[in-house]
Amino acid sequence: MSSHKVILVLLDGLNATTGLQCMGYSQALCQQGLGRAYTLECELPSMSRPLYECVLTGVPPAQSGIYHNNVVRLSHGQSIFHYARAAGLTTAAAAYHWVSELYNHAPFNAASDRHTANPALPIQYGHFYYHDAYPDSHLFDDAEHLRRTHAPHFMLVHPMNIDDAGHQAGYDSSTYRNAARKADIALSGYLQAWLDDGYQVIVTADHGMNNDRSHGGILPEERQVPFYTFGSAFSLADAAIRQTDICGTVCQLLGVAHDKPVCAELLA
Repeated sequence: MSSHKVILVLLDGLNATTGLQCMGYSQALCQQGLGRAYTLECELPSMSRPLYECVLTGVPPAQSGIYHNNVVRLSHGQSIFHYARAAGLTTAAAAYHWVSELYNHAPFNAASDRHTANPALPIQYGHFYYHDAYPDSHLFDDAEHLRRTHAPHFMLVHPMNIDDAGHQAGYDSSTYRNAARKADIALSGYLQAWLDDGYQVIVTADHGMNNDRSHGGILPEERQVPFYTFGSAFSLADAAIRQTDICGTVCQLLGVAHDKPVCAELLA
């Protein structure tokens, strides 16, 4: 099994239509044959904490027990972080504090958990924020600091401003669309350097957004999210991707042992 370094970018709250229409830099790479854009349907409920768990462990919310955002406890499952650490790889995350609560410590204590450097933890190196308005530009800078300092084999990059904009203005708003454009601009400052350093990069979302300025249900705008792939390990072929496939597919790219489903069509 080949092994690659992987960066997973989870753009919180980004609906597929908005992501595919507003992310001009990402689409430019796809038009040049340097990436591929897909759409997938998120699991239910279309809420953040349950779907962080789904993306990172491959377990849907009805089975994980993380049914809604107020379930504050460590995951009972094995995540990408766990599989990578067990294989002797280095893990990192620049992410919302709920990710720390799922895999490192719960409840989150900012004084001790915001900046993490502990090889014994599933997420060994981390910068975790706890305000939804924490600027995406800063979050991408945090991620790059982790990459340059610790050279992680797997890193999660998880900005929140798109979701925050949707809760303020709704799905069909310039505020929401412009937040997606700003995230794409922030991503453009680092994506090529990541690829040049040998990383395989996935850009997707946990869930979308509706015009009630919320999410959690079954509307297409809540469930349909973008899924971009960049890097030489991806096939760029047609693929039917399930959100529960992401964990196993990343583990396959990392070359680590796992017991999760994989979207084989994505892999070269």
